Amino acid sequence: MSQQTPSLSFEVFPPNPAVGNEKILQALESMQTLAPHFISVTASNNKYNIKETTVALADHIQNDLAIPTIAHLPAIYLTKEKVAETIVALDEVGVKRILALRGDMIPDVEPQKDFRYATDLIAFIKDQAPHFEIVGACYPEGHPDSPNQILDIQHLKKKVDAGCSSLVTQLFFDNERFYDFQDKCTLAGIDVPIHAGIMPILNRNQALRLLKTCENIHLPRKFKAILDKYEHDPESLRAAGLAYAVDQIVDLVTQDVAGIHLYTMNNAEVAHQVHQATKPLFKHQ
Repeated sequence: MSQQTPSLSFEVFPPNPAVGNEKILQALESMQTLAPHFISVTASNNKYNIKETTVALADHIQNDLAIPTIAHLPAIYLTKEKVAETIVALDEVGVKRILALRGDMIPDVEPQKDFRYATDLIAFIKDQAPHFEIVGACYPEGHPDSPNQILDIQHLKKKVDAGCSSLVTQLFFDNERFYDFQDKCTLAGIDVPIHAGIMPILNRNQALRLLKTCENIHLPRKFKAILDKYEHDPESLRAAGLAYAVDQIVDLVTQDVAGIHLYTMNNAEVAHQVHQATKPLFKHQ
């Protein structure tokens, strides 16, 4: 992930097993034509079997589609035995990169005691599978559970020192907040590539979910104006949301960001539209 700057990569998520895989497989086949630098595959907090969902989808992307793949691994609800089993399963299919996460806390569900923080997981992976590459998550506007950004960046430095070779950010809509975060990381001695997480907002329900679940994310006046003006105009909201994301990407690449990680929501059309609008910026693709 430290090569080929800037890079364009995608995030996808395994569907609920009850829904089936047909749509995501079609979307991935379409995304394959864009030659992404890598695709990351999310994992639910042990809601579903990771081996049957995340590992299986990562296997397909890595081996059937020949796209470099990163598997997410949230560990707050996993035991060491379960994590070790997952590492072996990933190793067997040739997926040797993990996005190491504590994972979101689920209300009224008691976490396991083995991995309190992402740093604990990173150390465990390094011990069990030192040949794996570990990617870390970071939060340009601070982790929701962190009392302040200074402490948050101190914890991030510990993650990098524990073995993260690169970082991927939570989504954000204010590039200035990202640049400020980058500067603070540099001052803290964090010198690994930071890939900017960008999510195009394409419909009102998506926007409402975002506002509810990402209270720590600043919404610039320009972005709020889009939501307000086109609240009841789905076609215009989609066009404006996509244009806003493209605008963010152009600015980030101009400022020499290491990479763009596009939160696709399994939507191949969005990936194609963003790629089409920005492909001259990613000439290595």
